[in-house]
Amino acid sequence: MPTNKVFRLHARTSFQEIQLHEEEIPTPDKHEVLIKVKSVSLNYRDVGVSNGSYPFPVKDMVVPCSDACGEVVESGCAVNNVEKGDLVVCTFDPTNLYGPQKNWNNGLGGPVDGVLREYVAVPASAVIKLPAGSDISTASWASTVCTGVTAWNCLYGNIPLRPGQTVLLQGTGGVSMTALQIAKAAGATTIITSSSDEKLQYVKKNFGVDHTINYKTTPNWAEEARKLTNGSGVDYIIENGGSGTIKQSLEAITIGGNISVVGFLSAAKQEDMPDVAGLALSKGCVVRGITVGSTQLLEEAIRFFSTRNVAVPVDKVFGSSREEVIKAFEYLTGGSHVGKVCIDF
Repeated sequence: MPTNKVFRLHARTSFQEIQLHEEEIPTPDKHEVLIKVKSVSLNYRDVGVSNGSYPFPVKDMVVPCSDACGEVVESGCAVNNVEKGDLVVCTFDPTNLYGPQKNWNNGLGGPVDGVLREYVAVPASAVIKLPAGSDISTASWASTVCTGVTAWNCLYGNIPLRPGQTVLLQGTGGVSMTALQIAKAAGATTIITSSSDEKLQYVKKNFGVDHTINYKTTPNWAEEARKLTNGSGVDYIIENGGSGTIKQSLEAITIGGNISVVGFLSAAKQEDMPDVAGLALSKGCVVRGITVGSTQLLEEAIRFFSTRNVAVPVDKVFGSSREEVIKAFEYLTGGSHVGKVCIDF
């Protein structure tokens, strides 16, 4: 039987426990497709899975990672939505075709084996064909699975963003950088925060963000954001910090605005926890937890990206040897990236 490279996590203590295996190439059933993986995109979730901090179910000896782009090399007899040779991506949770996330029991790279391998078999219903002849790289397409869908869900999954509104993005990670490009393409005014003037200058020069705020030198960045909006406040905020930044977000948001809680990079001490309920009530705003997104949202995002030529920004791409895979995880956790960190097979 032909074999392929498969990476598995031997212990949930560190990504250093990811080891390379040779295993049989899976055979798709009649409702599945076999994908030859071209690119895998990393998320902070993958770090959490590897070091034991991910709070949801993880199977033993799991194949890490949820985001991949690849080519269909075989399909089951009941498959009619894709063909051999098509470039495709598969959704984060193959069971979630539409609507909100139902549970955390089926996400790739956690409770079920993921995509950090040469070949993967997945349900055809969760696979989306990518446009032929696109200039967007396979690494960037792979990054649409979680990062692209999360950014799309923030801006279009509930109350759709409209031209002329203002979007504030915390940090220069993948979700913020992707939401920045969606917002710019949709005709919104954009504000981005970072602790690094170098990163802010880079984003201004290369991505055309309208306004930048260094939250280290301007700790009350909510006040600055309100000044930039002539006192009215921001319409949409991509909240990556969590409890440590939510108070500033609630102060920066306009009445009736939308705060999408994506991350928890900045936790507040219990005694410093803000009165989120009271602040949200005073602003009449939506504070919404974002849990990736369905196959339907992925399809919408891909349509937008392809027609507007918007790509999820990729900072660096590594190879698929074990040494390179570990380097990719180290680079991601180092925090110097602007955009996504990927692995090419």
